[in-house]
Amino acid sequence: MQADEDPWEQHAAWWQEGFTEGADAEYEEQILPLAAELLSGYDRVLDIGAGEGQVSRLASSGGSPCVVGIDASLAQVAEALERAGGPAYARAEASDLPFGSATFDAVVACLVFEHIQDVDAAMAEVSRVLRPGGRFAFFLNHPLLQTPRSGWIDDHVLDPPEQYWRIGPYLVESLESEEVEKGVFLPFVHRPLGRYVNALADNGMFIRRMLEPAPPEGFLARATQYRAASTIPRLLVLVCERPDTR
Repeated sequence: MQADEDPWEQHAAWWQEGFTEGADAEYEEQILPLAAELLSGYDRVLDIGAGEGQVSRLASSGGSPCVVGIDASLAQVAEALERAGGPAYARAEASDLPFGSATFDAVVACLVFEHIQDVDAAMAEVSRVLRPGGRFAFFLNHPLLQTPRSGWIDDHVLDPPEQYWRIGPYLVESLESEEVEKGVFLPFVHRPLGRYVNALADNGMFIRRMLEPAPPEGFLARATQYRAASTIPRLLVLVCERPDTR
């Protein structure tokens, strides 16, 4: 596939305009504060799937002296370099990271593994570049509750009518082209949670904490359409560690 045929190249501006610099309530009210907390105190940070660099800049402004963001999209890396803010950037695939082993104290992947097809190679690379004792902050759209074709169902067969959350074909791994906005199609890979957990384990990492945060009030105030689903998490964060066996 040529770079100009890649949907992430084609729609880079859509992402930059709609999800950065305060435009997206979920990033501002939930994702970025969690990322800042989880990366605090780590000197050498790698941001996988950095896009135009908002998480990388966040880590740099939070005190990490060495932050590197990588993204497979040339358009995203070019925009990240334009916005500057401290980090270094490189164009690279998550499955083939251009860094030596044990280079980083922390690695963050924020809503990117859902778009990576070779999950095993990417997870192996995370483990390889992470130093023993280092942290992997792994952000996912919740694999169970945000499965493709999940959503509210208004059941008028029941008396009285009920509204409930339908879960799509959770156990079926699938690669879909998802229309995220009219005319904007992006690849999305659904995998069961166990697929990710086992890939972590197979590559020598374990989970320290699992976070399923409720949508914060600040997000709901800005995105009122989600208030009815405020008890259903959109986000899953696995706080992982590569153990120090010395």
